[in-house]
Amino acid sequence: MLIDYLMNTQKNLVEKLSNFYTPAGIHVYVKDKLINQEIDLENVLGRVEDVIPSHLRSEMEMVIIGWFDEFEEQKISAFYKDGALHLSPATVDDESLFDDAVHEIAHSVEEMYSYEIYSDQKLKKEFLRKRKYLHDMLWEKGFKAPLSLFMDSEYDEDFDMFLYKTVGYDKLSSMCQGLFITAYAPTSLREYFATGFLEFYLEPNHNFLKKTSPQLYKKLIVLQNQD
Repeated sequence: MLIDYLMNTQKNLVEKLSNFYTPAGIHVYVKDKLINQEIDLENVLGRVEDVIPSHLRSEMEMVIIGWFDEFEEQKISAFYKDGALHLSPATVDDESLFDDAVHEIAHSVEEMYSYEIYSDQKLKKEFLRKRKYLHDMLWEKGFKAPLSLFMDSEYDEDFDMFLYKTVGYDKLSSMCQGLFITAYAPTSLREYFATGFLEFYLEPNHNFLKKTSPQLYKKLIVLQNQD
């Protein structure tokens, strides 16, 4: 009897840790355990709920921790799809998990508020102006690539590889200072929005974002006050 009780208690504990709901009602399913067992998953998700307004989380119904083909195929550690936030078990620490979660929530916000974000073309124009400036800087430093590659706001794998492998994020980071929030922001218009979204909710002082990307900052203020 005691052995059965202990086994059932252990089973219930495992189920509680791998299949639960956050205080805001988001279903969390740990399909595969986090490699770093020191990560406090509940605390990280609680922080996400504290920081991101509820109306900007409304499309996110579930969080899944697990191994998915997309992680290997796209060299990513998180993605948002069909109302579910997918996070890699290989995430190194709490801060990385938080960043991944907020970044992918940004993409869900894009789906909800695409018209408000992009319809007036102001964000796209700001982004492409920065891309043009980046092209000119890189050209002067010997990184020759056609301007047309820089003037497409959609994701392009050739452009991504040019930045990542040919230029390198170390060099790109120094050139992006004061131009883009991060070296990843120039990748596409969608990533420009997502990196700004993360900065907006990661850093309470918005001075850097407001100065670097004023149109993006204005969009994020509007979205925050939508509810």
